[in-house]
Formats: sequence, structure tokens, C-alpha cells
Amino acid sequence: MKLVDTHAHLTDGRFRDDLDAVVQRADEAGVGTIITLAAALEECEAVLKLAERFPSVCAAVGVHPHAAGVSPADVTDALAEFAKHPKVVAIGEAGMDYHYLPGRMQQRPDLDAPTKAGQRRVFTQQLELAARLDKPIVIHLRECAADLLELVAPYRGRLRGVFHCFSEDSDVARRVVEMGFHISFSGMLTFKKNETLREVAAQLPPERVMVETDCPYMSPEPHRSKRCEPSFVVHTAAALATARGVPVETVARQTTENAARLFQLPC
Repeated sequence: MKLVDTHAHLTDGRFRDDLDAVVQRADEAGVGTIITLAAALEECEAVLKLAERFPSVCAAVGVHPHAAGVSPADVTDALAEFAKHPKVVAIGEAGMDYHYLPGRMQQRPDLDAPTKAGQRRVFTQQLELAARLDKPIVIHLRECAADLLELVAPYRGRLRGVFHCFSEDSDVARRVVEMGFHISFSGMLTFKKNETLREVAAQLPPERVMVETDCPYMSPEPHRSKRCEPSFVVHTAAALATARGVPVETVARQTTENAARLFQLPC
């Protein structure tokens, strides 16, 4: 059984001491490809070095919404240069996230406008870059579905990509699929409380579904107390198979084919 971990953060410091062993365990678990993503411009060089170091690792370069406020006014040129690397398969992690807005934290919504504007600016730049380079985009969406989908909608038909670590409802999932995007599930799918998310996963077209770890975050059951790593994606695949009522081998084949097609995987 072969799998692709479509979203990992192998440059995180929690992998500093045992990254070789982490990648080896992934290989032994059947994870043939790991896509490691940058969350800021200063991280892009590091993900490229990992992609060069490990044959099974590919890279994506982008600016996470949490880094939008400390990024240059225009991130396009820098990302375009990084994206020339032959093992860069996507732009991202890009998107929007309203969970930690300063106004929400201080109960002062009047403080949120600059943060939202910065996230929109950097996300739109990456949407445009991905479309221009004909590369898929990896989208981070948290508590801002209406605003984010409004920005993505004009790119329907000329941009492909995936909404990673999906946690939204069936209506958002339907709109994402209608726009031609994929949906990727993390270890959240295994959490006992997330029955509604499993219902969403059960309804999706098989050609639009992928799996990921989002490691070192989102450790699946039965590893909730541990650092997440790419080998754990087998548990998410198993949960997805149970939700969809199919053998795990079917999910592995479908999600691997979907990832290979979307990312045009060279590794």
C-alpha cells in the first residue's frame, strides 16, 4: 500500500534531531512521497534543501497567513524565484486565518481590519502567482470561509489546488469541489468528536480527496499525545476508508493517484 503525505512541515525544529529516522519510518510505512511546505519566505530555502536531501521529499513554497504581517509588501518575485526549483510542486502554504485576529483576542473587532487586509493581499498575490506559473496552490482556511472563497472564485477554471487540513462543513466542501479544488484530510479525521467531518469526507467525489499529516501538528488517534510525523498518515487513510465504507487499499490508491495528478509528482 502506497500513500502520499500531501502536507508536512519537516523544517520544524521538532524534527531537528531525528529527521533521517522520521523519513525512514515513513518509507517503511509505505509513504512514497512527502510534500514539505514553507510557511514564510525565510523558510523556503530550507524546504528546498530538504527536497534535495531526500529523494522522497518534494517542496512547496509560500507564505502562511500568520506570516503575512511580517512579509514584504509583494512576495511574488521571491516566491517565483524559489518556484523554479525542479522539486517545487506547489505554491503554499497560503490562505487566510481569522482564529487569532488581534481584535478577537482582545474583544476589539476594530483592530482586525489591518490584519485581514494583509492576509488578503498576500493570499491574492499567491493565487495570481500559482495561476501564472500553472502550479497548484495549497490553501489554509480557518474561520474565514466566506471571505476566502470570494477571493478564490475568480480563479475558477484557471487554477487548481487543495484545501488542506479541511475542517469545514458540507456546504463549504461542496463549493470547494465545484470550483475544481481538492480536499485533504489530516489526523483531525480520526478524532472521536469529529463525526460531522467524517460525514463530509464520506460524501466527496473520490477523485477530489487526499490525505496528509500536517506534521508535527494534528497527531491522529492513537498517537494524540505524540509529535506527528509522515508515517502517521496511514491512520488518517484508515479513518477515511471507514468513513467512506471502502477498503483502506482503495483509499490509498485513490488518494495517491489524486496527489500524483494534482502535483505532477516527480518524486
